[in-house]
Amino acid sequence: MITEQMLDALRDTLASELSEKRYRHTVEVERMAIRLGELYAPKQISMLRAAALLHDLTKEYSPDRHLLICAQKGLPVSRTELYAPKTFHAKTAAALIPERFPEFADEALIGCVRWHTTGREGMTLCEKLIYLADYIDLSRTFADCVTLRTFFFEARPEEMSFEERMTHLHRTMILSFDMTVRGLLEEGTPISPDTVGARNELICRCRAEEQAATEA
Repeated sequence: MITEQMLDALRDTLASELSEKRYRHTVEVERMAIRLGELYAPKQISMLRAAALLHDLTKEYSPDRHLLICAQKGLPVSRTELYAPKTFHAKTAAALIPERFPEFADEALIGCVRWHTTGREGMTLCEKLIYLADYIDLSRTFADCVTLRTFFFEARPEEMSFEERMTHLHRTMILSFDMTVRGLLEEGTPISPDTVGARNELICRCRAEEQAATEA
């Protein structure tokens, strides 16, 4: 069980390790995780908060340090990852949690950290929520983040049925993947196969739901 005291202690530790800007973002992701958790997974809010606090644990590490951690932990590194180093921190943070913060070494929590950057096919609900919380937290002023945050909240998901709310979550994530892929194409950066898989799965799910609604 994750307690407030555990979260407070974790926050204090991260405040001493992260830059001021990264820590501010981390706290805002925690706040957004609470908002999203209240909509989608109220029984999982404590876990979501811990995952949000830990998601950027290694974000400020150098590429060489990420590679060293991968080597030490026996984690394979693909060519795509080598040329898209911004994705490394999700893998290395997830790998370090059991060692550095064993009290938070829950499989579901680690999955949220592991997949918060690229997404993946077969994401759990909580993984989706941390992915989105990281994209739309209030510290994000980048145009795509503002667009996505507006898209999500202006639809008033709190007034939707849970089924409608899930469809809205998936459509929001598809939009986020579209914006991410567009940006990577403009940069000439490799696109993670996990992102492609996550996007394709959600598109197929939404199309199937639309077709079922039409035929009903």
